[in-house]
Amino acid sequence: MKKLLIFLKDYKKETVLAPLFKMLEAGFELFVPLVIAVIIDQGIGGSNYAAYEAGDVMVGNMHIVLRMGGLLIALGIIGLVCSITAQYYAAKAAVGFSTQVKHALFAHIEKLSFSEMDKLGTSTMITRMTSDINQMQNGVNMVLRLFLRSPFIVFGAMIMAFTIDAKAALVFVVTIILLSAVVFGIMGVTIPLYKKVQAGLDEVLGRTRENLTGVRVIRAFHKEKQETEAFEQSNSALTAMQLFVGKLSALTNPVTYIIVNVATIALIYTGAVQVDRGSITQGEVVALVNYMSQILVELVKLANLVILVTKALACANRVQSVFEMQSSMEWKKQTADSGAAQLVGRLDAQVSEDDYVVEFDHVSLTYQGAGAEALTDIDFRVKKGQTIGVIGGTGSGKSSLVHLIPRFYDVTKGSVKVDGVDVRDYGMDELREKIGIVMQKAVLFRGTIRDNLRWGNEDAATEEMNKALEISQAKEFVDAKPKGLDEPIAQGGKNLSGGQRQRLTIARAVVKQPEILILDDSASALDYATDAKLRQAIRGMNNTTVFIVSQRTSSIQHADQIIVLEDGRVADIGTHEELLAGCEVYQEIYYSQTKRTDGA
Repeated sequence: MKKLLIFLKDYKKETVLAPLFKMLEAGFELFVPLVIAVIIDQGIGGSNYAAYEAGDVMVGNMHIVLRMGGLLIALGIIGLVCSITAQYYAAKAAVGFSTQVKHALFAHIEKLSFSEMDKLGTSTMITRMTSDINQMQNGVNMVLRLFLRSPFIVFGAMIMAFTIDAKAALVFVVTIILLSAVVFGIMGVTIPLYKKVQAGLDEVLGRTRENLTGVRVIRAFHKEKQETEAFEQSNSALTAMQLFVGKLSALTNPVTYIIVNVATIALIYTGAVQVDRGSITQGEVVALVNYMSQILVELVKLANLVILVTKALACANRVQSVFEMQSSMEWKKQTADSGAAQLVGRLDAQVSEDDYVVEFDHVSLTYQGAGAEALTDIDFRVKKGQTIGVIGGTGSGKSSLVHLIPRFYDVTKGSVKVDGVDVRDYGMDELREKIGIVMQKAVLFRGTIRDNLRWGNEDAATEEMNKALEISQAKEFVDAKPKGLDEPIAQGGKNLSGGQRQRLTIARAVVKQPEILILDDSASALDYATDAKLRQAIRGMNNTTVFIVSQRTSSIQHADQIIVLEDGRVADIGTHEELLAGCEVYQEIYYSQTKRTDGA
């Protein structure tokens, strides 16, 4: 939490003024019992009751009652103004703090590599961006308002009690010691438990997200009952944990009330003895009881504050753990005079059809936490303008291979080069500007078709978008839309079919006019005729090197080279005819699909 306090640096004034005004409010509040004591002892106790009954209310010391009553009203108004001012500054600081933490956390997550994102998980990141930071915001708000005020009232009331009567004030000392032991003892037990509660919340959110995104699959396999039971199990475990922690935290209030009420009884008894001896007045006894009541109220507030701060600290530690997670992938700085930039510029100027655009030099890849290599000793080279097909069985490493080109993951052995430069020597923008990629899962964002296409090229003109739509075979259905390019897209593209989403994601990559285009099984929802037209159109993109990952041999059979993968290794590389003649893995895939097509 200490490291996160840096995000309050722009709110130094608010973090000082909020507790300052609360302290002023508390100071005025501490004078209230003394004013009441004066009213009782000098006003009511010294009044001429005979004159009062006769109707002359100003006779005797009644003017003291009125004057002190006016002072009480003034103290109340001033205290209210101070309280509102303090709450304004506290809220401003807390909201500003959480806003900056969210911005910084989001920016940090964006810098993490795919490996760290895989490790963290989507549901965990969402929880820490929302629930955890909201808890931190509430914690900062309440700390600025009450963290100094409550102890100030508690110890201030004890000191004021000593100014009235030292013997009676000893009751305050014992009470505060007992209450502190209860409050901090419960806090010490509940802090680690709240961390477990937040971890349980992660699990429930993860399962919820999984069920909502996969609701069609769940219903298709009629697994509603099993998923409901699994959710209820996770939710029940979280509920039980929250109830246990809640019961421990709930002990604070009743135990606090018991201690304070016992202390009040002892105080009244001690005060009665002292009044009987003439050591103190009745008004001073009332003042002592009022101070004890103030301590009760503030300690209840402090106990609730401790619970809130405990949650906030647990959440802050979880957020901090994300900040402490560094990306396993370091990018070179992009500067005009950097060695990489110069080399890239030189190679861009010299590259020709005889140069290798992409080179895999004995590459191996092992994912974090994996027991075996996903890719082993991959070695091949690709010339400019070639079309490369990548095929293999499920889990053979096809996507892993093409994800190394834009450097979504770092190789564990060997090197991947683009235009003769190791991808690790590029700046991020320098490398990604060269590459357009269409992922396996078609992802569109809320907005219009035009907005989504501009992800590939922010400055793309309408003509360029239409050209990209023609290549991706999407222009026909886009033109059929009432608003054309300005047709709204729902979140995730839910108002489009699977094939339409895939074609738009291909258009988004094509409008970028990349040097290297990667289609990662991105035409699986297209029919054979549309797929063939798409491949033919892509072949017409001059000087673009294309990687096509597919399960269909028909999608890649016209490629210049086909890379056949088996269990993360290259089984063979060649043309369709060469592989059909001499590669058993390719033959098995091809003939199984051909037979299935012939028998259809």
